[in-house]
Amino acid sequence: MRIVIYAFDGITTFHLSAPLLTFGEVSKRGLAADWDTTVWTATGSTVSTSEGLKIDDLAGIEAAADADMLVFPSWPADLPEPDSSILGLIRNAHARGVPIAGFCLGALPVVASGILDGRSAATHWAATDSLATRYASVEMRDDALYIDHGDVITSAGTASALDACLHIVRERLGTEAATQIARHIVIAPHRDGDQAQFIDRPVPDAPDSPLGQTIEWALANLDKPLSVEDLAGRASMSPRNFSRRFRELTGSSPAKWLQAKRLAEARRLLEGTTWSIARVAETCGFNSPVTFRQNFLARYSTTPTSYRHRFAVSASLATR
Repeated sequence: MRIVIYAFDGITTFHLSAPLLTFGEVSKRGLAADWDTTVWTATGSTVSTSEGLKIDDLAGIEAAADADMLVFPSWPADLPEPDSSILGLIRNAHARGVPIAGFCLGALPVVASGILDGRSAATHWAATDSLATRYASVEMRDDALYIDHGDVITSAGTASALDACLHIVRERLGTEAATQIARHIVIAPHRDGDQAQFIDRPVPDAPDSPLGQTIEWALANLDKPLSVEDLAGRASMSPRNFSRRFRELTGSSPAKWLQAKRLAEARRLLEGTTWSIARVAETCGFNSPVTFRQNFLARYSTTPTSYRHRFAVSASLATR
């Protein structure tokens, strides 16, 4: 997969390095032989990063014409409108079925191209209102780390780009590949895209607090029918207060958080065990294999069986 990454004068080194590091590790660690990254600018000229580093030997816009993935890791802080050549490139690539990614302020050219009209996008929380005003046909959200529509993915500020890049690896190469990369570069292997951005949030409870202990207990008991009332009672809180404190800590409601954790555990079991779909469903707290399949399909756009065929740790697992 040929991934082309846009650079410009004044780009922050971190923004540029996030996709280069994550996708570069795919090839370095032998997870996929055909992943390759190319950095390009509109003219192919040397760029200077905001930290003063000069980067040369860059490709021009023609390098992006036959890309397998188009990435905009950032955008100038004064939010200029993209020129017609970049907008045309995005639209043409999208029409060919090329995945488009816009990280942090890099969501701007993606949104400006019109390919997300009628849908939602994430960007740095400080730019959300500005983009929402300029591009009213797109729902700009400040309550998500990244939003993946399958054909287009956008993410919030700075470190969220790493989460989005790992998500891309996970979707294409499986959880084990993403975990290997996360372990090597020493970051969390998975943060859900719908986890809220950290915007003036209070300091969350410590892990050994009643709320933290309840979360740890819930993770160890995903097979049980856990209600908000059950969790609140275990934390010695009212359901209303528990839900409020839980959202402050995780950025999500208890129900959405539990659903995400159950599905994440299901993916792990599908990849690493030969258990039947019914056993995986039961272990992860779903009422039936049918309910499990419906939720898995809604979340990942594939069935549990198809997912296992693609991502089972060994070929023998995929055939059982």
